[in-house]
Amino acid sequence: MPLKLPKIIGHRGCAGYAPENTLAAIHTAADMGVEWIDLGVKITKDDIPIIFNDETLDRTTNGSGKVADKTLAEIKELDCGNWYGESFSAIQIPTLEETIDVLLERDLGLNLEIKPCEGREKDTAEVALDLLSTIWDDHDRLLISSSQHVSLEAAADIAEDWHRGLILPAEFPENWAEMADYLQVSTINVNANTIKQSQIDIIMDMEKQILAYTVNQPDQARLLQSWGVDGFFSDVPDVLLEGVFIVH
Repeated sequence: MPLKLPKIIGHRGCAGYAPENTLAAIHTAADMGVEWIDLGVKITKDDIPIIFNDETLDRTTNGSGKVADKTLAEIKELDCGNWYGESFSAIQIPTLEETIDVLLERDLGLNLEIKPCEGREKDTAEVALDLLSTIWDDHDRLLISSSQHVSLEAAADIAEDWHRGLILPAEFPENWAEMADYLQVSTINVNANTIKQSQIDIIMDMEKQILAYTVNQPDQARLLQSWGVDGFFSDVPDVLLEGVFIVH
């Protein structure tokens, strides 16, 4: 059965209006009527899954250095909101467990992107999904995505019946189609700014659902939808919800 996805998924929660990958971003997305959100997961030095995007802490926190070198206790000392705006100061990086509690409370579907630090592709998937499997039981509202085939292999081993998504970069690797078949993915997630209609046609022939990242302009969304794209990751989901097309 294909995964029933909404047309619009809040990117990193709702990154246009709140600090990315935070509980504040999740609540903001839910408040504007978003049905699904996208979040990235990494693991700390002491193997705790946290919601975070980058290899290093510098861009979105008042800390510095690699995430992989920090324990959860050290991570929790950091502010990950003030960089975005003073009204978000003192926000902490959430754990995956804390995040799932909020997702369930707000009745949100989840695209969980496994974003491993280098060399931790398998470990990140295993740690995150072992935890997820004990809490999350709605397989129709969960997509496990990654650009790392090792992470998706681990996901398939841990929970074969969960839907998986392969994230492709702007330059498709030569073996991308074979990889998608081998990993038995449900979706192909593509770069909205570089994808070509001819590539969309090939993915459609494979009968895979297509998600495009990151789309914030209604005109771009309309064009991609006309080519056959099924859904969009957006920093400003309300803009697309209000102005694009038939959403449901």
